[in-house]
Amino acid sequence: MSGWRSTLVTVVLSAVVGAAAAWGVMQWSARSKAPADLHAVIHQRLNLTPEQDRRLDEVEADFAVERRRLEAELRQANRELSAAIGESRGDTPEVRAAVEHFHMAMGDLQLATIAHVFEMRAVLAPDQVEVFDRVVVETLRADAD
Repeated sequence: MSGWRSTLVTVVLSAVVGAAAAWGVMQWSARSKAPADLHAVIHQRLNLTPEQDRRLDEVEADFAVERRRLEAELRQANRELSAAIGESRGDTPEVRAAVEHFHMAMGDLQLATIAHVFEMRAVLAPDQVEVFDRVVVETLRADAD
């Protein structure tokens, strides 16, 4: 295989592996303990009133719909990226646009998740917020290490 073809194959394979790794990390992150821990704290340790429980159920139901939509967009962006890499001969405008779409979709999911956390927080009483905030901060710190 000539030098330029070998380089091209290496670049394309690196891009595919990088995209797959980013997708895998995103999937792992989306399924990480943070949401489950927050939900466990809310429902098990905060002594919710029936009204709070009802409101949180609504918040959860709304976010479930939004999260499915955002995850579908992320999967679509990943398909576009894989197609652009598969059809390209290197770092093309199409590959860069697909990477940008993937990053935007991932960012939108992260922003929606943070907004969801604050929406849950708004349902809680001040003493409950203190416990909730502590768990959020601890969870984020643990994920950063």
